[in-house]
Amino acid sequence: MTSRFRSSDSSGAVNSRAPRRRTVVKAAAATAVLAAPLAAALPARAADEAPAFLHSVASGDPLPDGILLWTRVTPTSEAIPGSGLGPDTEVSWTVAKDKAFNTVVAKGSTTASAASDHTVKADIRGLQPATDYWFRFSAGGTDSPVARTRTAPAADAAVAGLRFGVVSCANWEAGYFSSYRHLAARGDLDAWLHLGDYIYEYGSGEYGTRGTVVRPHAPAHEILTLADYRTRHGRYKTDPDLQKLHATAPVVAIWDDHEIANDTWSGGAENHTEGTEGAWAARQAAAKQAYFEWMPVRPAIAGTTYRRLRFGKLADLSLLDLRSFRSQQVTVGNGEVDDPDRTLTGRAQLDWLKAGLASSDTTWRLVGNSVMVSPFAIGSLSADLLKPLAKLLGLPQEGLALNTDQWDGYTDDRRELLAHLRSNAIRNTVFLTGDIHMAWANDVPVDAGTYPLSASAATEFVVTSVTSDNLDDLVKVPEGTVTAVASPVIRAANRHVHWVDTDRHGYGVLDITADRAQMDYYVVSSRTKADATSSWSRSYRTRSGTQKMERTYDPV
Repeated sequence: MTSRFRSSDSSGAVNSRAPRRRTVVKAAAATAVLAAPLAAALPARAADEAPAFLHSVASGDPLPDGILLWTRVTPTSEAIPGSGLGPDTEVSWTVAKDKAFNTVVAKGSTTASAASDHTVKADIRGLQPATDYWFRFSAGGTDSPVARTRTAPAADAAVAGLRFGVVSCANWEAGYFSSYRHLAARGDLDAWLHLGDYIYEYGSGEYGTRGTVVRPHAPAHEILTLADYRTRHGRYKTDPDLQKLHATAPVVAIWDDHEIANDTWSGGAENHTEGTEGAWAARQAAAKQAYFEWMPVRPAIAGTTYRRLRFGKLADLSLLDLRSFRSQQVTVGNGEVDDPDRTLTGRAQLDWLKAGLASSDTTWRLVGNSVMVSPFAIGSLSADLLKPLAKLLGLPQEGLALNTDQWDGYTDDRRELLAHLRSNAIRNTVFLTGDIHMAWANDVPVDAGTYPLSASAATEFVVTSVTSDNLDDLVKVPEGTVTAVASPVIRAANRHVHWVDTDRHGYGVLDITADRAQMDYYVVSSRTKADATSSWSRSYRTRSGTQKMERTYDPV
């Protein structure tokens, strides 16, 4: 997510500043103190009790012939996440075509050890395309919960439709993950996309909760070490709503910055002080190792999250990593945002994306994109709204029209990508975006200054946060108050923006047919109530061949 706690240092340097309020954390002491908070959240178990699957099970990255299965076994009571304790434990898996496991199609086993934090992955192949399967794990006579997963359609299959849940930005301390529960209850998802900020790295009480920590992090301090990141992932995987969604459909996930540290770039982060908080390279490596241990994601190119999945002839999905290769963010007004030597994607990833979009023979080209690609100008907002909006977006509070953590801060990469789409007549490109804690429906203009007279190269659906602060939370006013004032001003200054909701939490459901790609936006009634309800908010779609967004009143 973009910086909401950026220093006023105008130099843009992030690693040379004096230590901030959180840098007193001693990394060397982390392992010794991390066990108690998470242990308190888990069921008490006797030392001689059988292994348990306290973090449930998950699946991800569906292929036509395979699926990646995941679990974490707790072999003994002291072997909590990040502890480094616990014996090697044999874990087996079973995959079947029916929930009763009468028709078993795959079996296997492996050894879970403290070296991988007792997490287990099984990359199952030889399955049938576009097929529901059920799976479970076993260890020491104990079975895990049973979960459903689904393979992707065959590469050459004529697919009538696809349906994906779409989420991002889940701050544990800010509330409950009701969005996950409501997506799980649908029972009609081919998969669900998590577009980043699956976890947050901050210490307890350090990140937006409207002044109330609904449920505390573990560990309580900001996470820095491998043990810390493992513990935080473990805490998240105890959430019952998240467990339900993981047990209902496969996830396709990418990371953004908070899986590592706020405003991550290739050589550091806004929320990292070199030396006081250890070496950046060590922290980044620890965060990535824990991520791949705890997430049902296949390590992709160069051990990152950029990769591509295909869903028959209907759609392919290019998934980006916009943190591992990017140049450092710059301050606004110094002209460096247009520097062709600066990059958001890295040269290799941008070439890979361009080549994949050009060679695709599917009807739709989806791009899983962690930060907003559409340009954004603030316009003439009142001072009381400008300051919190600038804080949320990482903008200078004087209101210059740029967000340097997003594609706006790397305009040469964006210009090259959009020119590629136009010059090669690549149609039906849809960016799916998180990060910004607001819901948007955008055209992606080649030239925002002359839009709509000039062309749109693609469209973009941006989903709001599951729980992380949006504008009404920052201003601390009733839900909907800010949107009523800010949305018309934002749209007037950004004619490619069809809709923006600055205030509510929720999720999206992307429904795709050969004729259109449609996002149904849903909101939850409260982020602080575990039983929050869900309701449809709006729907937008782009018709095949148009590169334009339109509102529809017919949610799917």
